[in-house]
Amino acid sequence: MRITLFTGVVAALMSALLAVTVMIAFHRYATGSLIEEVTAAGGRVASEVEHRRLEMPLAQHRDRNIQVVDPRGTIVAATPQLQGKPVMAQFNSDSRNIATSAVCGGVFPAGECDIVVAQSAHRDGQDWTIYSASPTIPPYVDPWLATTVGGAALVLAVAITYLGRRIVAASLHPVSDIRAELDRINETCPERRVPFPPSQDEIHDLADSVNRTLSRLQAAMTQQRQFTSDASHELRSPIAAIRAEIEDALQAPEDTNLPLVCTTVLASLDRLESIVDDLLTIAKLDDGRPGGKEPIDLAGLVTEECERRPRPDKRFEYTLEPGVVVIGDRARLTRLLANLIDNAERHAASTVSFHVWHAASSRRDVHRFPNGIARLEVIDNGPGIDPDKRELVFQRFARLDTARDRTAGGTGLGLPIARQIAEAHRGSLQIEDHPSGTRVVLCLPAAGPN
Repeated sequence: MRITLFTGVVAALMSALLAVTVMIAFHRYATGSLIEEVTAAGGRVASEVEHRRLEMPLAQHRDRNIQVVDPRGTIVAATPQLQGKPVMAQFNSDSRNIATSAVCGGVFPAGECDIVVAQSAHRDGQDWTIYSASPTIPPYVDPWLATTVGGAALVLAVAITYLGRRIVAASLHPVSDIRAELDRINETCPERRVPFPPSQDEIHDLADSVNRTLSRLQAAMTQQRQFTSDASHELRSPIAAIRAEIEDALQAPEDTNLPLVCTTVLASLDRLESIVDDLLTIAKLDDGRPGGKEPIDLAGLVTEECERRPRPDKRFEYTLEPGVVVIGDRARLTRLLANLIDNAERHAASTVSFHVWHAASSRRDVHRFPNGIARLEVIDNGPGIDPDKRELVFQRFARLDTARDRTAGGTGLGLPIARQIAEAHRGSLQIEDHPSGTRVVLCLPAAGPN
C-alpha cells in the first residue's frame, strides 16, 4: 500500500507536470500563430495604404481590430469596435521593424489584454502607422483542449498507479508464498522448505537464504535433541548406579559394607560431577561469551599442566620449542590441554609425547595465521583411530566401540570441548596420521612481534 500510494502521488505529480508542459507548449504555439495572423492582417492594410486603395472592412475577422494612423497621429480609419476611440497603443515601429506588445485596458474592454502589432506604411514620402490587435489567448488555450489534456493526464496517473500496484503485487506474491509456507512449517513440519519463485531475482535469493537457514535450524534442532537425549542417558547411568547401591544397602543393612558402598557412590558422583561440569563448559562456549586475551607461552603451558598432575602411570616425552606464544584465554586453553592429556593418558599403552613448535603459514592460510602457526601435537601409542572415525570423536557423547567406552572414565565431551575452545581462538583441532597410536594436532594463530 505504501508503494502504491507513493507511485500514485508521483504519477499524479508527473502527469500534472506533463499536462502543464503540454498546455504551455500549446499556448506558445497558439500565441505565435495569433501574432502571425495579426501581423498578416496589419500587413494587408499597410499594403492598401501604400497603394491608396483602402478597402472596407479593414478586418476580416470579428476579433481583429485595426487602426490606420497618419503621420500627424490622426486616426484615418478603424474597425467598428474602435470607432471614435483613441490610438490603441503608444508605441510605433520604424521603417524596417515590426513592433509587438501586449496592451491591457485603454481602448479595449476592462480586464482584457490584446496583442498589438505596429507596422509602417510608406505613402507620399511619409510613414503611416498601422495598428492591428486581437485578444490574447488564455492559458488554457481552449476549453476542449484543456479538458482533453487534463483528462489524459488523469487517465495516465491512474494507469501508472494501477500498473505499479499490479507490478508490486506480482513481485511480492512470492514473498507472501514464502511467509505462508514458513507459517505452515512452524505449525507442522520443520523438514519442509519454502518455494522458489520462477524468476532469478532478489526474492529467489531470499528463498534460498531462508531454506539454508531452515536447514541449519533443523540441523541445530536435531543436534539439540540428540544432545539432550545423550546427556540424559549419560546422567542416568551414574544416578542409576548410586540408586542401586543405596537400595541394596537399605534392603540388607546388616550385610552392607559401608566403606565399599561409599567408595562406589563417590565414584558415580565423581562421574556425575564431571558430566555436569562438561555440560556447563559447553553451555558457556555455545553462548559465545568472549574469553580473556593474554600472551601465553604454549610450551610453558604444557609444562605447567603436566607437572600439576598427579604422578602419571604413563611416561611423558617432550619436544618443546621455546618462545611459541599465542594470544588467548589461559583458563580455556588450560582446559583444552587437560582434555587432550586426559584423552591421551586414557588410551596410551605406555607413552604420551608432546611436541610444540612454530610453523610457517601456507599461502592458503596466511589470512588466518598471519604471524605463523603455533602447533601442538599430543601423541599416544595406543590403539589409534581409523581415518573414517576421526571426526566422530569430536561429536558430543560420541564413542568408538574399541577405544572409547564408559569403563575408561570419559564422558564423551572432552574432545568436542577441546575443539570448540580451539575454534573460539580462531584455530583448529584435528586428528592426523601417525605410524602408531593417535596424533591430535592443535593449530593456533601465533602472536605477532611486540
